[in-house]
Amino acid sequence: MKRQLQLLVIDPQNDFCDLPAAYLPDNPLTGTQHRPALAVPGAHADMLRLSNLINRGRNGLTDISITLDAHHRYDIAHPTFWLAHDGGEVSPFTQISAADVRAGRFMPRKPGALPRALAYLEALEHSGRYQLMVWPIHCEIGSWGANVHADLRAAYNRWEDAALGVVTKLSKGSNPWTEHYSAVMAEVPDADDPATQLNRDFIDALAHADQLYIAGEAGSHCVRATTEHIATAFGKQALSRVVLITDCISPVSGFELEYQSFLHTMQGRGVQLAQSGDVLQELLVNAGR
Repeated sequence: MKRQLQLLVIDPQNDFCDLPAAYLPDNPLTGTQHRPALAVPGAHADMLRLSNLINRGRNGLTDISITLDAHHRYDIAHPTFWLAHDGGEVSPFTQISAADVRAGRFMPRKPGALPRALAYLEALEHSGRYQLMVWPIHCEIGSWGANVHADLRAAYNRWEDAALGVVTKLSKGSNPWTEHYSAVMAEVPDADDPATQLNRDFIDALAHADQLYIAGEAGSHCVRATTEHIATAFGKQALSRVVLITDCISPVSGFELEYQSFLHTMQGRGVQLAQSGDVLQELLVNAGR
């Protein structure tokens, strides 16, 4: 009997990939090439390996899910939200704490946003997972950067044609008041926005898998947060069914230690670490080859 082997790909989008020049189309408004906003070193090679895995092992895959970062330009984790104490711009990769805001070192551009922003920062820090990071504007809804890496989309299109199935696409991040690294829950859920709360239906769908393979970008943030939430929801007995495809995941530059710590912690909890070549053999067996 065919096993239920599912693939979950986290945020395989242009803005996160260190794409070579041949993959960069011209921007008709500027005459220059589009550039990834938050390129993760190694992500392009990750996507090529993952595409090859899907192409060669697609008959052994029973389901594929893709998560998509989807932000507005105005977002609490973008420079458009904040001003420095002197009224100047806040540079990407600036961390902002609740104490910074209380001291006036950073303030929302909209004065009326201060109470909600401060409450968010306090709740975020209380959770103990992350401190607010101001990222470059990325994966803006409708932009080239929000599109899926071309090779990966072509590979999962072939899977859809062969399986006569639909790749599940799960959007996250459109609430501008909370960070949404994890595919299944925002860092601070908004009580008025169900899309930021724990996505039990999606977790239940993943839980049906005999093996759940996880890949994507970035290992230090969105892959990490998603896997942590899935691991908690699955419980200890099911964690051996979760497999991180480590040669199809890379961390944001500067967060390599956090990524390695995440892998070590997940492995200690029972999650498997594997290379795409090993996963391919499992898919071929499942396909009856």
